[in-house]
Amino acid sequence: MSLEFTLDERTDRLSDADREAILDNPGFGNHFTDHMVLATWTADGGWHDGKVKAFGPISLSPAAAVLHYAQEIFEGMKAYRHADGSVWTFRPEANAARFARSAKRLALPEMSEDDFVDSLKALVAIDSAWVPEAADGAETSLYLRPFMFASEAFLGVRPAREVTYSVIASPAGAYFSGGVKPVSLWISTDYARAGEGGTGAAKCGGNYASSLAGQMEGLAAGCDQAVFLDSSTHTYIEELGGMNLFLVYKDGRIVTPELTGTILEGVTRSSILELAKDLGLEPEERRVPIQEWKDAAASGELAEVFACGTAAVITPVGELKWDGGSCDHRRDGHTDEIALKIRKTLLDIQYGRAEDKHGWMTRLA
Repeated sequence: MSLEFTLDERTDRLSDADREAILDNPGFGNHFTDHMVLATWTADGGWHDGKVKAFGPISLSPAAAVLHYAQEIFEGMKAYRHADGSVWTFRPEANAARFARSAKRLALPEMSEDDFVDSLKALVAIDSAWVPEAADGAETSLYLRPFMFASEAFLGVRPAREVTYSVIASPAGAYFSGGVKPVSLWISTDYARAGEGGTGAAKCGGNYASSLAGQMEGLAAGCDQAVFLDSSTHTYIEELGGMNLFLVYKDGRIVTPELTGTILEGVTRSSILELAKDLGLEPEERRVPIQEWKDAAASGELAEVFACGTAAVITPVGELKWDGGSCDHRRDGHTDEIALKIRKTLLDIQYGRAEDKHGWMTRLA
């Protein structure tokens, strides 16, 4: 049976003036809307008790399984205000499918696509005033964070028999407040984000926690982010801590590491692979040795490198550094033309400024 999300509307909403002050400069992940979604799953009763209620602390036993065994998953997506005032999101069915795959890998209950999308609609319907107004060239949005965790109070290594699902929302400003700028990357050789047979293909917090030491190493070396290699041979490119990678060659090939079970299948990544064909590029998914990046940068064969994800959409990459060396594919007159063209195409679809030829957008309110 489908989940029903009953509304318990709060009476102490933030004032219009205070909300507008936040929307003028929201940052990312700093502020939250008035409400949130909650639902419960139990081994005996399945999914039930769906509700939209006031945003606030969740009561949790110190013995909750998630605190001890990290049985949790999440998703990240955005709600966009279009010029006519309507609110839309991008490919929620893809997020729902990934959420189900992540749940299966973490031994959590799967949620149907309909229930997943309905939970987003239920929250946005009551908190639609938190979706920033559409403006020319603006990249403001309402970030949506569905998540699920083992809430059963039990100290034992087995799948939890009680699970909590929630959706919270946070207004988000442009990721690059000063304009899109290339980032520098550090090759992490001491740390791996995920290993073969592990949870690398699931969107769970443990993968992000395992990337932090490598990111700190990169920051200490003067870089913005770290790029992780396969854990077995430290030969092949995988991804950043939270973004997929693409290499663009001068002959028109656009290459991204293939999904090996240790790489998260990003929704932006899969969208770029489709858009590349529309732009006359030749997309390739294959294993990419880190040495190939270094050699192609040195020879001039490599035209562009960029990372992609929900938050930043597309981020150009500049210098690549490692212990004892560095390389940079950029030459005089370098413009990141392909990365910026794909970025603009994606944003125009998401904000309703271009035709949605692929049927990627779903109306929320």
